[in-house]
Amino acid sequence: MLLEGDLLVLNNSKVIPARLRAIKDTGAQIEILLVEETAANQWRCLLKPGKRAKPGAALRLQAPDGGETKITANVASKSDDGQYLLKFQGTENFLKEIQSIGQPPLPPYIKRDFNDIANTDKNRYQTVYAKASGSVAAPTAGLHFTPELLNSLQNKGVETAEVTLHVGLGTFLPVKTDDISDHKMHSERFELSDATVDSINRARSEGRRVIAVGTTSVRALESAARESASPLKPTRGRTDIFIRPPYNFRVVDALITNFHLPKSTLLMLISAFASPGQTDGRELILNAYNEAVRERYRFFSYGDAMLIE
Repeated sequence: MLLEGDLLVLNNSKVIPARLRAIKDTGAQIEILLVEETAANQWRCLLKPGKRAKPGAALRLQAPDGGETKITANVASKSDDGQYLLKFQGTENFLKEIQSIGQPPLPPYIKRDFNDIANTDKNRYQTVYAKASGSVAAPTAGLHFTPELLNSLQNKGVETAEVTLHVGLGTFLPVKTDDISDHKMHSERFELSDATVDSINRARSEGRRVIAVGTTSVRALESAARESASPLKPTRGRTDIFIRPPYNFRVVDALITNFHLPKSTLLMLISAFASPGQTDGRELILNAYNEAVRERYRFFSYGDAMLIE
């Protein structure tokens, strides 16, 4: 239960329409998933099928109706982890253009054909407080909040503050290493503003709870705490923090989070949160998950959430 005086920390990152279609000169269709902007009109991407796009290839982006656009993508290189560097031409503002030709990057377990993505997905796969464009996956715990709910919490005396962590694909990659310490997290951009830091430091000094909405908010807060635990300072940069048991949290007192995929770093994070500094959190979380399965809760992006205190 949220109480008067609690400080609710929201990740205001906005999901971009990162799923695009393109065509080669040969007529072959390619799907592009934007991962991260590295320079103006230059992005790291995933391509499907990737074998059709060799370095030097030119791709013509398509409109939702299948027609060609004026935008082309040149394949500059391919990395060892299978990501391509694409340079887009034909527009001065690529981010603006993709608003009309791109689709939301729904998770693969949500089955939608490119042309069949409902308009409701474009709205639902976005938090109501999203502001800063840059994520390729939604901070899903925030999907539960409506303007009416936020107003109700404000009237109850619950304060809010915002962080930004642009969610990348690495957050959701399963752990495949035998030793979890060998798992490498992809880094993500994050920022804590002066106003947010002031709100958090004030709440902590007054003994009020800091409640993170989602694991991305946790990662932003705990990454900032690594730089300046007390008091926090405004922070901007990249983080590859991997939170797993045992872990002592420096900022966050409670967490609102969805039910996550098995073998994920997200599941490890909430296991650490369920029993800070200990290693028995996994059993506590699995007990909660068993209850959720029995009660037929919904899992993952459009699923249900829980509060861990």
